[in-house]
Amino acid sequence: MNQLGTLYVISAPSGAGKTSLVKALLDQDKQVCVSVSHTTRGMRPGEVDGKDYNFVAMDQFNSMIEQNQFLEFAEVFTNKYGTSQVWVEQQLALGLDVILEIDWQGAQQIRLKMPDCVSLFILPPSTEELRKRLTGRGTDSDEIINQRMSEALSEMSHYPEYQYLVVNDDFNAALSDLQAVFTARRLELSRQTMKQAKILAGLLSE
Repeated sequence: MNQLGTLYVISAPSGAGKTSLVKALLDQDKQVCVSVSHTTRGMRPGEVDGKDYNFVAMDQFNSMIEQNQFLEFAEVFTNKYGTSQVWVEQQLALGLDVILEIDWQGAQQIRLKMPDCVSLFILPPSTEELRKRLTGRGTDSDEIINQRMSEALSEMSHYPEYQYLVVNDDFNAALSDLQAVFTARRLELSRQTMKQAKILAGLLSE
């Protein structure tokens, strides 16, 4: 019997470094995978269907909503995004830990459907550093950066809703903190009792 994996909900404001931290975690921990969302938006150059997103037509997406196939979904402007409940449950049954990179609104939906999930929020060390990171990308105008800063402040106000908090000041330290959460979960008594059943039986047989 496979040990069931854990569903992790990770949120952060734009510029906090969530994507880079999750990518680094995946590189060093093969028991972890990231959920690939379904979306109705068009595929952009360089994107791969099934890897970056599962690209579907609006009719198909709406049909999936009617069939309650999403753990959470949201409409952003004219496009819809959602997390497949079946896919997530399949990965957990295989013993893999699944990461959902979603905002606080999506996190609230997930907690209602899967209350055993583990939630984690990533913060930048300061608003000055956050602005520096957003500006450093060199892809957005001052107007867009100011808008992202405003959105970030709103997003960060929801950190108390999460179980764990990681401040991404030093990247390697933040990555170590993130991995520690995953390690601690795997070492919980109930999980170790199942995983180490043979060793425990041998130790306690005399």
